[in-house]
Amino acid sequence: MPFQPSSQAYLGSHRLLNAIGSGRHCAVWDAMVDAKGERRAIKILLKLEREQIQLMRHEFAVAQGLDHPNVIHIYEFNIHQETPYLAMEYFPSINLKQYLLQYKVEKLQPQLNSILVQAALGLGYFHDRGWVHRDIKPDNYLISEDIRIKLIDFALAEKKKSFFSGLLGGRGRAIQGTRSYMSPEQIRGEGLDQRSDIYSYACTAYELVTGRLPFTGSNTNELLNKHLKSTPPPLEMHNKLVTPGFSALMKKMLSKKPSDRPANLSEVAAEIKAHGVVKGGEVNF
Repeated sequence: MPFQPSSQAYLGSHRLLNAIGSGRHCAVWDAMVDAKGERRAIKILLKLEREQIQLMRHEFAVAQGLDHPNVIHIYEFNIHQETPYLAMEYFPSINLKQYLLQYKVEKLQPQLNSILVQAALGLGYFHDRGWVHRDIKPDNYLISEDIRIKLIDFALAEKKKSFFSGLLGGRGRAIQGTRSYMSPEQIRGEGLDQRSDIYSYACTAYELVTGRLPFTGSNTNELLNKHLKSTPPPLEMHNKLVTPGFSALMKKMLSKKPSDRPANLSEVAAEIKAHGVVKGGEVNF
């Protein structure tokens, strides 16, 4: 019989305390490691599907050796009573999508400088370790009450393309990711480097700053074609407090050609620190 998560049940050495949330494939529980008295977040796979087990194994493999304050720690992958799970850093929080829905753009503005710099630094570190995330969106950043940001969900991450793989190309691959935030080259199924994530980061920032996605469509093809060919409405159309420096940075990050985007997220973070996101926003660095 499959394992049934419940309060006081055990997964390995982890005693489950309270359910935190659930999705289509996974549930997340607050847990305690009794031997150490340490808290953990336990991500439990709800159905024994081979593809989902492989993704969970891959997420654990990607997380090995990652150590940055803006990237979630993953300590263990294991299988208990045929139930795969990840033991992760306990980080009381909601994701940025939930945060935006809860507080709206106007209340979010004073924290935007700090949020977007932390998000850039965490993702930039991920790139420095040789990975492309491939699913950057507000849902995959956690935010705590004291405005600390953590990058999560490495299931779709892959190694950055090498020079030679870039020459050979990667067309014909299945499209993976979230379509509202995907770069043009990701849509085309090409080999990816950090500049694809920078485009997705820009789509995320656009939503946080304006409360709107840069592109929408009545169907999937229309949406993807806009990412490939269209220019999003200027930020100032939706938020008159956006600084000229950040507006210029966003246009660069949303360029259709990867070569026209910033080379890395350290550059992006430096630009945000220098110019701010919105006029009057707090700078907490």
